[in-house]
This record gives sequence, C-alpha cells and structure tokens, in this order.
Amino acid sequence: MISEPLTDAELDHLSAILDQFGNKSSMNLEQLDGFLSALICGPELVLPSKYLPMIWGDKSVFEDASSAQEFLSLLMRHWNAVADTLNSGELYLPLLLEDESGITHGNDWANGFMRGMEFGKEDWALLLDDEDHGGSLVAIFALANEHNPDPKMRPYKDPISAELRETLIASAVAGTMQIYRYFKAKRSIRSEEHTSELQSLRH
Repeated sequence: MISEPLTDAELDHLSAILDQFGNKSSMNLEQLDGFLSALICGPELVLPSKYLPMIWGDKSVFEDASSAQEFLSLLMRHWNAVADTLNSGELYLPLLLEDESGITHGNDWANGFMRGMEFGKEDWALLLDDEDHGGSLVAIFALANEHNPDPKMRPYKDPISAELRETLIASAVAGTMQIYRYFKAKRSIRSEEHTSELQSLRH
C-alpha cells in the first residue's frame, strides 16, 4: 500500500507540533525531512524508540495521549511517503522551507540529514571513503557546513550564490537517491518492524 503524502495543511500542523517542543535539540519540519531521509537511505533499520528522542529533543511535550498519537501518525505517513518515493525510483524532492524572501537555503535539511547519519557511523564512513560513490554526500556536507562556527569547516570562503545553491540542492537530491541505492543491498528491508513499533507507540 502506497502511503498518502501529507497535505499542506497536515504539514503545517506537523510543523506546529514540532515548534511546541521548543528546545535546542528539537527539529523543525525541514530538519525532520532531512533526518528521516537519512534514516530511510541509511545502512540499517533504526527503530522509532532510538530516533524519536532526537526529533523532540530532551523530552516530548504532549497535552494528552491523543496528541502524541496524532504526531506519530503524521510522522509515520511522512516516513512512508519518502520511503515509497525512494523505493519507486521516482524523483525525491526534499521538503525545503522558504525564508522571508521566498528563498530556500537547504541548510536545515542537510543538517537534519547529517544527524540521521549518526546511526550506523561505520557504514557511513565506508561510503565516504568509496571513490565511486562517496561524492553523493559532497553537496549535503557543503550545505550543512555553510554557516559552521568553525570557518575551516565551511566549504566556501565567499557566500554561496543563488546559482551555486540551486546546483548544490539538485546534487543533494541526486545524492540522496544514490545513497538509497548504495545501501539497499546492505540494508535489511524490515519496514514492517518499523511500522509496528510506531503503531505500538501510538496506543
């Protein structure tokens, strides 16, 4: 069964829930999309009990059980929609937020992706060292480190132009699809176990 992608209204609602977590460790909607993308593309199945604390930070804030169930339901549908797109081979488009000027920067998405890479670090390191496929991460790293506090970690000395940013985002999209294929043979296809745990958390 193909999961129905979240509507714009449902994405806005999911974003509002994320905003309620309100601490330095929690994620916004763009970071969440990048984070889930890395988990879906990655070398191992990461169960919700391990990654949920990274989404809502130090602790989750829900008024009642139904609010928690609603959040988990939206999360599961978004996970499935991303996974279905990548598995189908169709073009995966990251969920990027616009700033006040209507510009999408992609930094939060890339940072969310890198947070997802904290699971299965040894396998991600093998990808980085792979001469044929390691380049799939270059654009993601560049966007993630654009404003790194350490100037040495920034990919460019000068501000990224609009044209270069567009190229980096397109390369990140292509890279995500390449990474999904790269780890597919290694990754255990145990989506039912993932879905089962999310459903159990909802009850």
